[in-house]
Amino acid sequence: MGTIYLFRKSQRSLLGKLTQEFRTVAADRRSWKILLFGAINIVCTAFLLMWCSSTNSIALTAYTYLTIFDLFSLITCLISYWVMMKKPSSSYSFGFERFEVLAVFASTVLAQLGALFILKESAERFVEQPEIHTGRLLVGTFVALTFNLFTMLSVKNKPFAYVSEAASTSWLQEHVADLTRSLCGIIPGLSSIFLPRMNPFILIDLAGALALCITYMLIEINNYFAVDTASAVAIALMTFGTMYPMSVYSGKVLLQTTPPHVIGQLDKLIREVSTLDGVLEVRNEHFWTLGFGSLAGSVHVRIRRDANEQMVLAHVTNRLHALVSILTVQIFKDDWIRPTLATGPIGNNMLNLSDHYIISMPSLKAAESSDHVTSTPTKPSSPPPEFAFNTPGKNMNPIILMNTQTRPYGLNFNHGTVPYNSVFTQGFGLPGTGVTQGFRTGFINVPQRYGTGTRGQLKP
Repeated sequence: MGTIYLFRKSQRSLLGKLTQEFRTVAADRRSWKILLFGAINIVCTAFLLMWCSSTNSIALTAYTYLTIFDLFSLITCLISYWVMMKKPSSSYSFGFERFEVLAVFASTVLAQLGALFILKESAERFVEQPEIHTGRLLVGTFVALTFNLFTMLSVKNKPFAYVSEAASTSWLQEHVADLTRSLCGIIPGLSSIFLPRMNPFILIDLAGALALCITYMLIEINNYFAVDTASAVAIALMTFGTMYPMSVYSGKVLLQTTPPHVIGQLDKLIREVSTLDGVLEVRNEHFWTLGFGSLAGSVHVRIRRDANEQMVLAHVTNRLHALVSILTVQIFKDDWIRPTLATGPIGNNMLNLSDHYIISMPSLKAAESSDHVTSTPTKPSSPPPEFAFNTPGKNMNPIILMNTQTRPYGLNFNHGTVPYNSVFTQGFGLPGTGVTQGFRTGFINVPQRYGTGTRGQLKP
């Protein structure tokens, strides 16, 4: 035996963990082509940066940043392969699909930062425009265009392909779609290439190369060096406009929002689930995009007390699983309780229910407001009026009395300890008639309100 270290730290560093994961990915033959294109990309980017320095062209520098973005896209593709190899763990119960979403978001944001840097440099060049050398400008343009197109068409990048289709169209795509729609009306065979919308990465590569070709011709013909700065601004704006919708889409996925295009389908499925046999309520539903193409969600379902939980769970899962691949359903039965005296609307100032009694007493206010006209007894055949003295009345105000009576403040009453053996006796007592009072209040020697005169007449 030896010393047991409960919280021993891992001996591997972060670099060691990354190296191990890279070896895992590199062992797959599908990643060999991506690694080869990555190595070629680094070489091409190095040559293009040297040519940008020799030509002093900021437009070629802006176009070279697209080659650097291709390198980020290749890294994203490697991460996608790594996610497919990894299985969910205790720390990542939903898997590692969000890593490729994070990679797409980081790549598009870095491309936009590069575009902002080009705009800043272009603003400085508008003040003092340097001389542009066109010796390697056209060569660098064709090298970058060839490599970018070859990379985009040869490597199947699943994350970026999904984002480019799911995200909203950029302003460049919309303008090109308007032009190609007119062109396809003349030549219908081009509709399969340009419609419904072109690939944004191929489109920006072609548009950037076209801007550099125009720059080369204008500089060679008229030595118009300011067109290089204008082309750099155009390429930067096209880059920013193309990457921004992708950043917004991937950012919403990271924020666990519900995709807009599935909200209608989810509402329809929730309505179908709420009409299932035994289901009383569907609440706390939350659905979000876990990764590109996978939807996760959780929902609480309240069912009847006599319903079968497993049967309801199977039906709910069957309805929602067609759209939500990773689903968590919480089933709980109805928790209603029959109303009892203990749960009735009793005042909060009552200490104990057994120490209080609720009895009904005649309304003294009604008696005080009555007069000789309204209290006249009617015929015996008809029911007595509500405020007659010989009847207890219909309006009975409930009062609450305690077993152990305490002296009410402000009243000079003598208090007794008369037990409550019963609430009512033979009937209600009539003051001044000698009939025993039908209820007890614990007060002794209380002066009577009315004298012993004729019934129905008030005496002070």
